[in-house]
Amino acid sequence: MSTPARRILVVDDEPDLVEVLCGALKYEGWETRTAGSGEEAVAIAGHWRPDAIVLDVMLPDFDGLEVLRRVHAEQPEVRVLFLTARDAVEDRIGGIAAGGDDYVTKPFSLAEVVVRLRGLLRRAQPAAATPEARVGGGSGPSAETETEDVLTLADLVLDERAHEVVRGGELIELSPTEYALLRYLLRHPRRVLSKAQILDAVWSYDFGGQAHVVELYISYLRKKIDHGREPLIHTVRGAGYLIKAPHS
Repeated sequence: MSTPARRILVVDDEPDLVEVLCGALKYEGWETRTAGSGEEAVAIAGHWRPDAIVLDVMLPDFDGLEVLRRVHAEQPEVRVLFLTARDAVEDRIGGIAAGGDDYVTKPFSLAEVVVRLRGLLRRAQPAAATPEARVGGGSGPSAETETEDVLTLADLVLDERAHEVVRGGELIELSPTEYALLRYLLRHPRRVLSKAQILDAVWSYDFGGQAHVVELYISYLRKKIDHGREPLIHTVRGAGYLIKAPHS
């Protein structure tokens, strides 16, 4: 039985750009639909249920951030790749803070959009545990434990079966990319991970000098995981990041 084609909704009010972009996505074997406004995008997403949305920030009615908020209210699992003509870092931060997974800045190459979408769709699939990940087989108690489905560090638990994260008994809501980043950190406790390693493992490609995106996601994770608690996520200046139990 063949795998159903991935559904990509392309939202932009520039018809020529949409036509070219859809052609590249269809060449990948993906099914596409288009919308030229925020209202149309929300309506199509509601009944078509896309796997990912390529979403322009600037739309004629309401902006792409509002589209994302409305779509994620009903379909939080949908991946979103923002398109923006703006160069300001604040605008990119706004898209990520609203729950977007990635962005490209116009003008962009079609190959870049395709590669980034592949990464988003790949991360949407549940990650199978690997022999490398099974580190909880020692004989004594440890601050970090792991099974094939559950990663634990101090009072933090990531349950891959339920796709849930809990710290101190409190359920923590994470975006898909935040979840993937936390899972990667937890699979390598007490190990310093460079930005390049994190980009390769979580995003599946090199951001080409945009490693500050890792800094953004680390900061969002800290606000959700560590705020008001003993910190688990640490910065090693000039080297990267690591996660470890307090006092370990």
